Amino acid sequence: MAKVSEIFGSNVFNDTVMKARLPRETYKKLQSSIANGERLDTDVATVIANAMKDWAIEKGATHYTHWFQPMTGITAEKHDSFISPTGDGKVIMEFSGKELIQGEPDASSFPSGGLRATFEARGYTAWDPTSYAFIKDGVLCIPTAFCSYGGEALDKKTPLLRSMEAISNQAIRVLRLFGNTTAKSVKTTVGPEQEYFLIDKEVYDQRPDLIYTGRTLFGAKPPKGQELEDHYFGTIKSRVAAFMKELDEELWKLGIYAKTEHNEVAPAQHEIAPIFTTTNIATDHNQLTMELLQKIAKRHGMVCLLHEKPFAGVNGSGKHNNWSLSTDTGANLLEPGATPYENAQFLLFLCAVIKAVDEYQDMLRISVAGAGNDHRLGANEAPPAVVSIFLGDELEGILEAIEKDESYEGAGKTLMKIGVHTIPRFSRDTTDRNRTSPFAFTGNKFEFRMVGSSASISGCNFVLNTAVAEELKQFADTLETAENFEDALHDLIKKTIVEHKRIIFNGNGYDDSWIAEAESRGLLNLKSTPDCLPYYLAEKNIKLFTSHKVLTKEEMVSRCEIKAEGYSKIISIEAQTMLEMAKRDILPAVSGYVSELAGTIGAKKSVSEAISCEYEEKTAAQLSALCSEAYEEVVALEEALMNAKDVTDSVELARYYHDSVFTRMNALRATVDQMETMTSSDYWPYPSYGELLFSVR
Repeated sequence: MAKVSEIFGSNVFNDTVMKARLPRETYKKLQSSIANGERLDTDVATVIANAMKDWAIEKGATHYTHWFQPMTGITAEKHDSFISPTGDGKVIMEFSGKELIQGEPDASSFPSGGLRATFEARGYTAWDPTSYAFIKDGVLCIPTAFCSYGGEALDKKTPLLRSMEAISNQAIRVLRLFGNTTAKSVKTTVGPEQEYFLIDKEVYDQRPDLIYTGRTLFGAKPPKGQELEDHYFGTIKSRVAAFMKELDEELWKLGIYAKTEHNEVAPAQHEIAPIFTTTNIATDHNQLTMELLQKIAKRHGMVCLLHEKPFAGVNGSGKHNNWSLSTDTGANLLEPGATPYENAQFLLFLCAVIKAVDEYQDMLRISVAGAGNDHRLGANEAPPAVVSIFLGDELEGILEAIEKDESYEGAGKTLMKIGVHTIPRFSRDTTDRNRTSPFAFTGNKFEFRMVGSSASISGCNFVLNTAVAEELKQFADTLETAENFEDALHDLIKKTIVEHKRIIFNGNGYDDSWIAEAESRGLLNLKSTPDCLPYYLAEKNIKLFTSHKVLTKEEMVSRCEIKAEGYSKIISIEAQTMLEMAKRDILPAVSGYVSELAGTIGAKKSVSEAISCEYEEKTAAQLSALCSEAYEEVVALEEALMNAKDVTDSVELARYYHDSVFTRMNALRATVDQMETMTSSDYWPYPSYGELLFSVR
């Protein structure tokens, strides 16, 4: 293996490469454009494009693509070669500034939520110079935003970039009030922890449900799951270690700060986490990470599952979104300091987050909603569907003291005494970690733990950015006109605590009593995607995004439509897959096994009527009854699917799929899973949970 320092960023057209290859004036103009949001003219873009092309060709690239993130949740790319005919039957390699700045994919073939009709095909990709170009599979990839002919955002990147600008503008206003005249911008930074499963490709290929839907639609619980908790942080198997080694190398080549990797709680489950970086770049990097996880796993004879709940009965996978705020001069605005009680600037930014999460808890919940994540939220490995904030005892004590106008006597740092003299002492953190909290303060950042493993982190971050931007705007409006800044600041912090402390909860989020308490506090408990959808277009939410120019009302309507349609389509595909598996494989297999049992009974009786056939008779009778029950569930599920065609409204259709189709799916699964435990493995048509979860040895 080459040195990490040598391969890191080797496939990225990064700042070091640009400094070396661009004329000084061109480089300065590009950096000014990135820092100040200035538009680049075509002449400058042409110089950059030519240098980018030469660098890519030296790296073996023959094509380029505008790499973008449509509303499908994955990335998209259309490859064009650098070749240009010379007229004498030969070609030269060219790449113009116009080709760098703008591309033109078909906008009608991507989800648009009604913004585009089939005959309205024109769409544009626009170069995002804040995210470095890179080479992947021999192709120069240029990160871009994607919009329609009318300028509407059709992607995940555009609203994120808009939200980053919005929160920066409002945060700078607040910093100026505290006398900070040096910071020019504020960046949100993110470090997303990515969970995933690895299973053997041979067993994966025998499961139509995994192939079509990414999760198992049938499967009886194995004798051993995660009960012993022996997989968590356990020794990494050699096959997985080889995969992780190659993954790290490929990520590092793309400038992705892959840092931590380990076994997660469930068998076959793992996690990778990067170092923090700017939210826009972190989002791009996470999309690449998910792509490489799946691609590299196949090279090692495995399949990477990114579904939030691929296996019932064991932990699902999330993507913990660690979010923070930093100035361009490197100051973390969520750093409490040694005496957070005296750090008024920190307390004001903290209050902005608290107020944002309380007032826009519905949008934060919606930002992580989806058919896959609905299985996970509220289970024992994930936060509940109720949004709340964990602050820890010290910060909660500080806020209570401010609310009561009392002094705060903090406990300070405590030295840990483990009882082994050879182990050096170290300071204990002032707050514990609460893995049951959806939104937890963890020192100098917030960890949003509700995000699903397959999701783009753009969705939750542009919602969070915009909501906090709104609260900072309100704070700045109040403080900028105050006669006495100190008094107004104190009153504002106290008022915010009093009005929004209901969102703060430091206890066990898994406890049923918390759900009841949360509802008594007036917090929302939106258990499923259809429960969330009616809140999407609430007047306050439309006002939030339109006032900060993050989304237009039309873009919000389209996104609500896309989310509703996506949920219904996923449930429909899962239901049809269940029907195919049950009718073509499972019922015939069980029926065949019952026939064998009947034959065995007949054979035994032909020898002697005295021979006991209790096992065969009882098993055959039970399986026959279960077969009939399963067939009735199949018919009911088919009917539920047929009736879905009568529902025309997208939100109502999502509700119908949840209440009618999904309910029938669960009933069919329960019966089939019971049959699996009684049917000979020689007859059962699919690999069991045990084979799937323990297939990688």
